[in-house]
Amino acid sequence: MMRKKAIASIIATGALIISLAGCAGGSTDAAPTDDAKGADAGGLITIIVNDPANPYWKTEGDVAAAAAKELGYESSVGAHKGDTNTENTLIDTAIANKSVAIILDPANADGSIAAVKKADAAGIPVFLVNAEINEAGIAKAQLVSNNAQGAAIGAQEWVTQIGETAEYVELFGAPSDNNAQTRSNGFQTVISQYPGLVKVGEEVADWDRTKGHDKMQSLLQSHPTLTGVMSGNDEMALGAIAALKEAGKLDGVVVGGFDGAPDAVSAVIAGEMAYTVLQPVAVFSKKAVELADDYIQNGTEPEAEKQSFDCILITKDNADKMTEPFTYSG
Repeated sequence: MMRKKAIASIIATGALIISLAGCAGGSTDAAPTDDAKGADAGGLITIIVNDPANPYWKTEGDVAAAAAKELGYESSVGAHKGDTNTENTLIDTAIANKSVAIILDPANADGSIAAVKKADAAGIPVFLVNAEINEAGIAKAQLVSNNAQGAAIGAQEWVTQIGETAEYVELFGAPSDNNAQTRSNGFQTVISQYPGLVKVGEEVADWDRTKGHDKMQSLLQSHPTLTGVMSGNDEMALGAIAALKEAGKLDGVVVGGFDGAPDAVSAVIAGEMAYTVLQPVAVFSKKAVELADDYIQNGTEPEAEKQSFDCILITKDNADKMTEPFTYSG
């Protein structure tokens, strides 16, 4: 009964909560991807994401740009690929282009603080999405998935599918992103309540599919009898699945993902991935632009700087309700 109460407490975290954690995960060009200067409409909103080669971050940029256009703004989308120097250059460009707001997925929980401070000092409001920084009071808002809640519902589904006795490994995201540790902690909060579930290995794979594949190959060599994989995101999980397939060991191994990416949803439907946890990136990316618009037009400060949005467990039973990338219609 105590175990169920502990899990329920994690999962019941509100759709909008205030936290003090941080998190992250593009075109490498230092300049924005279009030449909009904000001369028309409501001005220029600069959008800076991580790496649009990852469908999660591509959706983040696409949704924010579409929301800006709908509200009468020009937009420019750039990407830093997790590099704070590139991020800093993009912020400089946003300032030079007289942006009226910046929507930023920060590259580093600590390393991005200076860039946000620079934009704030230039009088440009910054709205963070997906990842937080480790300092409050600089950005106007920090909008993220409820990673602890998402990790808990994912881990409970993983336990349901694998049973209470197994050897497993974990693929860990980029250490510079607080989301990685938050998700790992969420997994452990649930799994630690089952003594028969033993973690025999862990590797950092930086949210990357290729690294997930290579680290999974190494883990398989060291632990050939493993039957479970916990992954901090879908890209690493998909890489692990590819490695397991190559080794002829995917059958009987329960792999869990996190993001709700289209390829992961397809893998869930195909029975290759046990589940994925949908991050509502399309929701909070649009919300960030709406908050920026309200601030620009009316001077309205967000009610809370740090806000989190609950995740949704995606399994075979509800995968058909994913009608668009990262969009759940249920």
